[in-house]
Amino acid sequence: MTSRFGPLLRQLRRRAGMTQEQLAERSGVGVRTIRRLENNSPTDPRIGTVKLLADALDLSPDERRELLAEDAAVEALAAAPDVDPPSAPLAPRDALTEAADQLAQAVAARWQREEEQRRIHDPFPLPVRWQPVSADLTDHPDNIHRVPAGSTADPLDLTGDLTEIADVYRRIPSGRLAVLGRPGSGKTILALRFTLDHLRTRTATDPVPVIFSVGSWDPTATALRDWLIDQLSRDYPGLVASAPNGSTLAAALVETGRVLPVLDGFDEIAHGLHRSAVEALNTTSLPLLLTSRPGEYAAAVEATALAGAAGVELVELGRADLINYLPRTTRRGTAWDSVLDELRERPDSEASANLAAVLSTPLMVGLARTVHGETGEDPADLLDTDRFPTRAALEDHLLSSFVPAVYRPRPSAGRRNWDPDRARRWLGYLADNLDRLGTSDLKWWLVGGSLRRSSRILAVVLASAFVTAVVDALVFLPLYVIQHGIGFGIGLALLDGLMTGTELGLAFGLLYGLLVVYGGVGFELSSMRVRLLGRGRRTGRRARTAATRFGAGLLGGFVVALGYAPVSTFMRTMLSKTPIPDDLAIELTLVNFLVFGLIFGLALGTGLALVSVLETPLDINSAATPIGMLAANRSAVVRQTALFAPLAMLLIAIGGRLVVDLFQGSLGPLNWPLFDGLIIGAVGGTSGAIAYAAAFTAWGQWVLLARVWLPLTGRLPWQAIVFLDDAYDRGVLRQAGAVYQFRHARLQAHLGRAYRAQHATPARLDPATRTNHPAAT
Repeated sequence: MTSRFGPLLRQLRRRAGMTQEQLAERSGVGVRTIRRLENNSPTDPRIGTVKLLADALDLSPDERRELLAEDAAVEALAAAPDVDPPSAPLAPRDALTEAADQLAQAVAARWQREEEQRRIHDPFPLPVRWQPVSADLTDHPDNIHRVPAGSTADPLDLTGDLTEIADVYRRIPSGRLAVLGRPGSGKTILALRFTLDHLRTRTATDPVPVIFSVGSWDPTATALRDWLIDQLSRDYPGLVASAPNGSTLAAALVETGRVLPVLDGFDEIAHGLHRSAVEALNTTSLPLLLTSRPGEYAAAVEATALAGAAGVELVELGRADLINYLPRTTRRGTAWDSVLDELRERPDSEASANLAAVLSTPLMVGLARTVHGETGEDPADLLDTDRFPTRAALEDHLLSSFVPAVYRPRPSAGRRNWDPDRARRWLGYLADNLDRLGTSDLKWWLVGGSLRRSSRILAVVLASAFVTAVVDALVFLPLYVIQHGIGFGIGLALLDGLMTGTELGLAFGLLYGLLVVYGGVGFELSSMRVRLLGRGRRTGRRARTAATRFGAGLLGGFVVALGYAPVSTFMRTMLSKTPIPDDLAIELTLVNFLVFGLIFGLALGTGLALVSVLETPLDINSAATPIGMLAANRSAVVRQTALFAPLAMLLIAIGGRLVVDLFQGSLGPLNWPLFDGLIIGAVGGTSGAIAYAAAFTAWGQWVLLARVWLPLTGRLPWQAIVFLDDAYDRGVLRQAGAVYQFRHARLQAHLGRAYRAQHATPARLDPATRTNHPAAT
């Protein structure tokens, strides 16, 4: 950079009447970067940075060229027109470019809301600063950022603060940066700020930064790109639409380098897999930003460094940071005076040393602010060394007091009041379940997976049996009353409903146990909605989905027939005027099993296949939150059920006629009146659709297990999703795409331990829930 660039930039800024801070805010360039540029510190601003400054200063074309000309790196571009001539045609935008831009908008909107929810700017962001990591984490042959001996190249400047992370990252040639920090030091906040700042200065050719909670990745089971594609499809459901090459948009964006992975929580990957994760990352050339605790990262790169990665380590907050920040977090500006006086005037005292060590991370400062700055509790209590003799005791106090503090009754707060003890128990149950699963992702559709296998199967059996019994009794009641009178007719209807409900409940319980509980088929979010003119997926993918569902429906039909055949024989025996011999009853039951199996199986399989053809992807910007995904899945399941029930009724009635005609004579005399077929179809279609929704869809499992079974046992409130969303509003939970997470892993671990301490015999975890499997819906 020539010597005139800095003075010229300063002159233009002053002429515009701006401070460095104002220029930083308007341009999106870090204030420290602006300060370095104006002081002619060694740096190499990209043309994009210079153009951002020029736009913010509202320079004329001549002034813009003059500023660009002073940057030696872009001097050759100065003579080029600043904008295309008006007559130049715009380049056509391909589908992937359009999808990338839509994804960028969705990501920016999501994390902007999340930053506001976390009150990062209230009253102002805590200073998150960093420095280069120690040499043992980067001094490796694979690391291209080492400066060789005798080289005249300037070393990469890896110092800065939260406002400069995007600028620092853009100076890294490989586009790979590892951000290390101890628990609560602000790694996730930095990842969030990086994403927003990078998006603010993103050009059309830049990849879109997307935050991924990498702790759920198993590098030994799933390749990185495949895992990224799965996560994108879950959190941005519109990306399951077809790309020009026939794959999904999510796959195309990842494979073409249009996604910049921000891998948050590397240390949360399952124990023993960190080294495998680094090896898997080194098999790709993907640019990335990765956050981790130093210990896990150091162990992972002991043998093989993260190829091409620069590294920074977050530094602790100092006493000056606390003195500047804490008084501004409470309406009573003097509330923290006694604490601040101790930190200032007696830095070597035991109380001061313990408190300064505890409040050296943004997490603990946030907890202290909530527990003591916003509840009326005297902050001076934190200096009581008899009560809190060690740093660990202070941290435990803040973690233990956080939930009661945020759930204290607030009559004027405009939100529902939950009992603090119950809220802590419910949150502890959820935290304990996540600890057992080894994840931080609280997926509402998998909350019921914490129940024992027997409990889950029993819930499906009871729900399916009840629905079928009610539907069957209501459908057959008028017929039995007309044929046999009120008294006997009601009895027959109740008996028919009880027997049919029992057999279909057991059938669905058997299917559920075989496929889900023991077969490992899991529940993921449906990314589709049903439209009569469904479109958006390629014919080949639709055909595969339809074939899979047809096979599942065919199997389900025979399982249902296994129970319905003896029920049909029994009811025929009850209504027969002459006794039916045992051998004839057995033969009739076997024939019924074959015929009903084909009728039900073909009807269910065809119905499910037709519904899949009418599905179309959600929009990219839709359902970006857990509440949104719940609403979208509820709508999808309701539409599927409403469409499938009458369709199955017609298929059973008409298909039954065709099957009976096909086997007429070869299996003996068969009878299938159309009216009877419609009656059986009404019962089978309605009850089957509802039972299928309850047992084999994500939303159905949520309703059955999390909205009914767990509240019955006191482990969750009746309004579970309201409670989760309220916990998010209170700052106990945070959102990461379609899932909730606890505010911090330390809070999750603390609540889980407290819950286990109060429940000596916790519910046994179903091992089948430890692995993600293809969706059953």
